[in-house]
Amino acid sequence: MRPDLPALYAAVDGTWPAARIVEAGPWLLREGGGGGKRVSCASAAGAWTADDIPAAAKAMQLLGQDPLFMIRVGDDALDAALQDEGFDVIDPVNLWLIPVERLTDLKIPRLTTFACWEPLAILREIWAEAGIGEARLRVMARTTGPRTAIMGRLSDRPAGAGFCAVYNGIAMVHALEIRAEHRGQGLGKWMMRHAAQWAEAEGAAWMAVLCLKDNGPANGLYASLGFECVGQYHYRIRQGNRDD
Repeated sequence: MRPDLPALYAAVDGTWPAARIVEAGPWLLREGGGGGKRVSCASAAGAWTADDIPAAAKAMQLLGQDPLFMIRVGDDALDAALQDEGFDVIDPVNLWLIPVERLTDLKIPRLTTFACWEPLAILREIWAEAGIGEARLRVMARTTGPRTAIMGRLSDRPAGAGFCAVYNGIAMVHALEIRAEHRGQGLGKWMMRHAAQWAEAEGAAWMAVLCLKDNGPANGLYASLGFECVGQYHYRIRQGNRDD
């Protein structure tokens, strides 16, 4: 059975976990430790009122974070209320999904991709070049289920890095990065296929990936592999607090 959006949103938290999640009234408050918006935001977990919004914003400030809300499918009323409170939309994201078996039908060229844990130094270097530093590596290390790094190679040189983890039968790929000089040569497709082979061996039936809506090449990659865009989310952040 195809996972529904609540299951996929849970897999986001399970495969890219915050340092701590605090239940505060109708909110889930994520403490990210510098690991980016996905692990440093609040999301609605129950019925809320207008008075709950400033309380959540204050609680996030007490965690040392800028007030930031994740708006998921079905959060239209919250989205409108935050707009009225002066929170701007930032970083709309597509959520892509495919059955794992649809990515395991081709043989990957020899020595093109590898799976390993913990990440090799060269993978850390590739991520660092893309702005994925130690705080996000700590996010990867916090995962408690099956996890792996994926390395991609072209012309006998390390060219790509990615991370994949499994939560409740859903494998989710994060931090897929291809070095600039190696883009457009199909390596991303082979890395996603290797992640699918690894995930299938770990018992996952579905693979998901997140992608900023304005990242045309990456969205094109997932569409070309047969992924279906099944949902979205975006953030609301108060004007003047726009750094990740």
